[in-house]
Amino acid sequence: MDVKEKIQKLRALMSENGIDAYIISNSDPHLSEYVAEHWKVRSWVSGFSGSAGTVVITKDDGGLWTDGRYYIQAERQLAGSGIRLFKAAEPNVPTYTEWIGNTLEKGQCVGFDGWVFNTSMAKEMETIFNNKELKINKEANLLDNVWQDRPALSTEPAFNHDVKFAGKSTLEKLTEVREEMKKKRLDYYIISSLDDIAWLFNIRGRDVTNNPVVISYALISMEEAYLFIDERKVTEEVRATLSNNQVQIKPYDDILAEVGNLENNKRILLDPSRINVRIYDVIPAGCVKLEGTDITTNLKAVKNEIEIKNLKNSQVRDGVAMVKFLHWLDTNIGKTPITEISATEKLESFRREQEYFVEPSFATIAAYKGNAAMMHYNAYENEECVLKPEGLFLLDSGGQYFDGTTDITRTMALGPITKQEKEDFTLVLKSHIALCKIKFLYGATGSNLDIIARQPLWERGLDYKCGTGHGLGYFLNVHEGPHRLSQVPNTARLEKGMLITNEPGIYREGKHGIRTENTLLVVEDEKTEFGQFMKFEVVSLCPIDLNAIDKNLLTEGEISWLNEYHKEVYKTLSPYLNTEEKTWLEGATRTL
Repeated sequence: MDVKEKIQKLRALMSENGIDAYIISNSDPHLSEYVAEHWKVRSWVSGFSGSAGTVVITKDDGGLWTDGRYYIQAERQLAGSGIRLFKAAEPNVPTYTEWIGNTLEKGQCVGFDGWVFNTSMAKEMETIFNNKELKINKEANLLDNVWQDRPALSTEPAFNHDVKFAGKSTLEKLTEVREEMKKKRLDYYIISSLDDIAWLFNIRGRDVTNNPVVISYALISMEEAYLFIDERKVTEEVRATLSNNQVQIKPYDDILAEVGNLENNKRILLDPSRINVRIYDVIPAGCVKLEGTDITTNLKAVKNEIEIKNLKNSQVRDGVAMVKFLHWLDTNIGKTPITEISATEKLESFRREQEYFVEPSFATIAAYKGNAAMMHYNAYENEECVLKPEGLFLLDSGGQYFDGTTDITRTMALGPITKQEKEDFTLVLKSHIALCKIKFLYGATGSNLDIIARQPLWERGLDYKCGTGHGLGYFLNVHEGPHRLSQVPNTARLEKGMLITNEPGIYREGKHGIRTENTLLVVEDEKTEFGQFMKFEVVSLCPIDLNAIDKNLLTEGEISWLNEYHKEVYKTLSPYLNTEEKTWLEGATRTL
């Protein structure tokens, strides 16, 4: 079926169920950023494959709301579908809830599947729609009747994440969680976030591509810990380890009944951004619902000493894979046919040679020339380009290793580039260096520091429509909270041991996209009478293309930073390279 046929069938079901506007997301019951194919409902209905976006279908109209990362991609993928693009957060563009409220008549009904909408969003919709005197159906799962060949959920077995990698046992982590519960006078704590559960129970899985998590829920009390999981996935080894750490296993589908049967007058913590409204609604009315960020989110964001040691080792191996790839690309461009897809596959082959590698940490963005202007371009979903010995090639990629998760972007000049391309590349590098070099007082958040990276671009009237960086998991999700570098207000302080990416960019539609990204570790600097100062340690190791730089735009301090960084890259990676690769790296890290 094409998109129009799918929407026609959906509208027929809406009519049968008395629904006048149906809201569709790509969320799963755990409100994950990346989801299993089974839950990519919005993508299937609309044809838009971006990770962020919501579709609304009415009896005679339809719209997609997405952010600036996907405007170009959405316009292309929605062409001819009958679904209009609403550029979220742009001036005078209504939110989808506002649009529904202004479109429907009093007494009409809004429907959505409450299993895949978080509590915060559902409450907001209820307030807006009740004020408009609209009816709400939170149990409208219509797509099962339309999507006949919907992919099944994974039954791949879970596996233990050994303490030699994790640094702490599940029992130690549960003790830390309960210490926080005690401070809040909690009786129960419900966890839905898959990466939080994987971290807490030291388990990993293959339920979501590129994210080594297991579909599950958790319920923690001061005495007991329950893991709700498809028991077909629980190997004897995993079962034994969990049992030794005082964790009880229950069927995945029992979560609703278990929560609904909790005693009244109990104090329960939940994260309203990660708990779906179906679970929230069954909590007994007599319970006190305390809403806040998951305890585990804050705990896992600060890496322990063993994790830090391990993740630095994984960064070295990832850097070796990157250098081998860049050497291969530089050696073969213009001589051997290379496409965006074959380049992606070649890089993955180099990563697969590295110890502890499991899979990529996200779908690699390999984008040549104008394709790179789409921040989350995917060659597999578009007409891929053949790389030529000219212009810029952006490569954003990462790996999942037992001892760390990596995320790195390099933009390379494959041959001659224009004056504007060289200038833009250098301005992005200035932005990147500015953040790497910053020294800040403890207590700062990512939203306090975001301007540091944007300032070199703002001075030229340039900007990028996304955040500057995100937290990074540890053999977990490539995007991890609660911290981030963004203009969007954020209250999470940057703590010693946190990982965060630094990835400013410039994107010119139809021309090029440029991004330079490294992973940073938050460390302590000096302590004075004015307080504890902090700084960033760059843990990514890979050369930045000197051939794309306009040296005249760099200050002496910026040149010094780049030379010192390249000196460290060569010193650390060269012992793991063959003679030819080592010679290439020596040239790639030469003094500017």
